[in-house]
Amino acid sequence: MEPEDLIEQMMAPVLGDGDGEEVLDLEEMLADGIEVAEPKTDEEIEEIVQTAIEEAASFVETYIAPQRTRAQKYFDGKTDLSHEEGRSRIVSTKVRDTIRAVKPSLMRVFMSTSKPVEFIPMGPDDVAAAEQATNYMHSEFNRLDGYKVLNDAFQDALVKKQGIVKTYFKDYSTAEIISYSELSQEEFDFISNEDGITVLETEMSMQISEVPEVDPMTGQQVMQEVEVPSYSLKVSHKSTKGEMCIECIPPESFLVSEDAKTLEDATVVAHQSDMRVADVVNGMGIPFEEVSGLDAFDDDGVGYASEEAFQRQGYYSEESSSVTDPSMKMVAITEAYIRLDIDGTGTPILYKFICGGTSYEVLDYTVCDQIPFAKFESEPVPHAFYGDSLASMLETDQDSCTSVLRGILDNVAMVNSPRLAVVEGQASIDDVLNGEIGSIVRVRQAGAVQELTTPFVAGQTLPMLNYLDILTESKSGVTSTSTGLNSDTLQSTTAQAVNATVEASQGQLEVYARNLAMGMRDLFKLMLHDYRTNVDEERVAKVNGNFVPVDPRTWNDMDVSINVGLGTGKNEKREAGLSQTLQLQTEIFANYGPQNGLVSLTNIRATLTDMMAMAGINNSERYFQPMDAQKEQMMMQQQAQQAQQQAQQQGSGDGANQAFIAGEQIKAQANMQKQQMSDNVKMQTEAMKLAFDRERLAVESDLKMDQLNQDLVIDAAEIAGKYQTTIDTERLKAEQAMPRNQVQGVNNVQ
Repeated sequence: MEPEDLIEQMMAPVLGDGDGEEVLDLEEMLADGIEVAEPKTDEEIEEIVQTAIEEAASFVETYIAPQRTRAQKYFDGKTDLSHEEGRSRIVSTKVRDTIRAVKPSLMRVFMSTSKPVEFIPMGPDDVAAAEQATNYMHSEFNRLDGYKVLNDAFQDALVKKQGIVKTYFKDYSTAEIISYSELSQEEFDFISNEDGITVLETEMSMQISEVPEVDPMTGQQVMQEVEVPSYSLKVSHKSTKGEMCIECIPPESFLVSEDAKTLEDATVVAHQSDMRVADVVNGMGIPFEEVSGLDAFDDDGVGYASEEAFQRQGYYSEESSSVTDPSMKMVAITEAYIRLDIDGTGTPILYKFICGGTSYEVLDYTVCDQIPFAKFESEPVPHAFYGDSLASMLETDQDSCTSVLRGILDNVAMVNSPRLAVVEGQASIDDVLNGEIGSIVRVRQAGAVQELTTPFVAGQTLPMLNYLDILTESKSGVTSTSTGLNSDTLQSTTAQAVNATVEASQGQLEVYARNLAMGMRDLFKLMLHDYRTNVDEERVAKVNGNFVPVDPRTWNDMDVSINVGLGTGKNEKREAGLSQTLQLQTEIFANYGPQNGLVSLTNIRATLTDMMAMAGINNSERYFQPMDAQKEQMMMQQQAQQAQQQAQQQGSGDGANQAFIAGEQIKAQANMQKQQMSDNVKMQTEAMKLAFDRERLAVESDLKMDQLNQDLVIDAAEIAGKYQTTIDTERLKAEQAMPRNQVQGVNNVQ
């Protein structure tokens, strides 16, 4: 719907529909004291926009930016604790170590599956489109370096409260120089008048050419030599293409109003950045004279520029580099999304405002239908836009660990190099200050130099570090068990108990993943909208190994489902489920044939693809041919035609005999395929049963070994209490754990 139509539709309830119904008189409404919305002037619009952006910038700069700066400082291995000269200055990196331990688990949750997000059809007609959209969006997400986008967004969410990902469709122009020769007049005119063609060089020459003509005397066609123009042409072909872009923008460049709880109810949502004048003119279509005089954010060194300078880790220079080319000058650009009732319809509409400079001068504004930002956060706070971050939760723990570490190191240093008491005038100060091993200290009398003994208490302080580690683990959910590092505790535990312990310890990590999955959902919904509204041609998507054409313009709006495997068990369980699915599929296909109505070769091919993806093999086309419904139908038709041709080539027998023979051949071939599939299913079943038996025997062996150890401890305690003697239980355990070469006459291969 065009903006004019939308405005007219919104005005209809106020002014009437023009079909003879009563139209409200604005003067009568004003006379009755009824407030009526009026169109806003350019000055009013600019004042509203500037005020909204300034208030949002003040809110973020006052309350949010200091927290993000402090969290980043602690992540970088720094602290606010002071230190005395000559004492230890070590800083515990508790924040950085914890976040680096969390990120691999989160990235594995989202990137271990080939389709972490799936589009859900809104009706039966959207099933095929939903599958196409799912495959196409994931291929585009990978092509646009989605891994790096997620990695940056997760990092910002864990350290700086939120990660903000922006999606937009960018039009860019490409130019190509093409040369032509020996062109006819028609070809020259066609190429010269084509859209996007700029003629650079042209040259014409006359050439002798033979053209057919009809002889009036004989009526026959003869070839005549005539001079015709020939052109050489050099042109520039300029074409405009659209490209989807997704990027994780710096959190310090993102603004939101103080009253916001979500992106949808925010008064203003804005993105600030320093851009070159040429990029603003070419990318946004704003005249050069309106942009060249703008200032940049880094000119004042406050707000966005101040926080950005801190992120540059010290290589930020307050002196701006000299730029002689005005088109390469950096200027401040703010892209703000605000809902305003500009036309006085009584209903606010979402507008995109382009503001320039630090005074937020409105350069342009247009109607838009969505805010192109997706928010990733690991610790959301109810009823608030900004949540918490893992880094800010661990700042006090890092300070505590830093204080304990410094005390331990100072104590060790003082024990190794104790202070000395020197009788003034009775010892050489230069000799005392010489810390060389084996050096001589010259004294005038005995006892002139004595050590001030410092007791070694560092060993008593070390348990405090373990206690602080436990506090950190309880806050973050990252434990040695969840990372698989605590092998001493789990080495004598059964496999089922180990899996249960690890899964229970990963509960907090799953909460982080579920919170971040909401941002993943919003990101793919934005991508779907951008492709639906901006793509004007067919694209190609890879579906089950086949490259098929897709047209995003025909897709409807669809819901999004997160498919990152949260709470569904380990990969082993999913692999077992796929194996059972494949077994059922092959049995159904073998027993009921291709026309069973439940399982097709395409379904079996999809199962094989998922099984290989679970094993980390994504190029399944190397091992199995691509398959779809059209190809499968074509194969069945070819088999039917071959059977019919074979029946027709069976000599001069009557039609009934030939049909009978052909039918018997088809039946024999089907029985053979059925037998082969049945044998394969039996082999897979036996292999799965054998693996299950081995696992069961291993579990029973572990249980028996645990029972023997418990009985051994009980017997040892009884013997010690009865006979007042001790039993070497460790030696007996070692003998029990020794491999048995022969048990009851059966050789055990170790």
